[in-house]
Amino acid sequence: MTERAPVRELKALQAALAAEHAAVYGYGVVGGRVPKGRRTEAQAAYDAHRARRDALVREVRDLDGTPVSAAAAYALPFPVPDPASAVRLAADLEDRVAGVYSDLVRAATGERRGTAAEALREAAVRAVRWRGESVAFPGLAERAGTA
Repeated sequence: MTERAPVRELKALQAALAAEHAAVYGYGVVGGRVPKGRRTEAQAAYDAHRARRDALVREVRDLDGTPVSAAAAYALPFPVPDPASAVRLAADLEDRVAGVYSDLVRAATGERRGTAAEALREAAVRAVRWRGESVAFPGLAERAGTA
C-alpha cells in the first residue's frame, strides 16, 4: 500500500526543513573560511536558506505537523580547513538541498510544488556559481547510483 499524498508531502517538507537547518549550519562554516571576495555570496546564500527554513516551519505547521528541530551541530562531509574546501562545501550543501527539493517537487501538489521547484532551481544555480560548472540533472546527481 502506498502512503497517502498528505503524509508523503509532510515527510518531504520535513526532509527539506532538515536540509535547510543543515545548510544554515554549513554556511556558518563556509562564511568563516570562504575567500574574501565571495563572502557576500556566502551571506546571501545563508540568508536565503534561513528564509526557506522559516517558510518550511510555517508550512509544516499548516499541515498540523511539528517541525523537525535543528541539531546542535552537524557532521561536515569533509574537513574544511581553507578557502578552497569552503567553496567545495558550499557547492555540496546546495547539491544536498537540491536533492530534497527534488523529492518535495515529486511529493507536493499545487502551489507548494511550484515553490519547491523554485527552491530546487535556486539551489542548483547557487551550486553552479560555487562549483563553476553544472550537472545534468540538479537535485538528482547524488541519486543516480541508487534505486
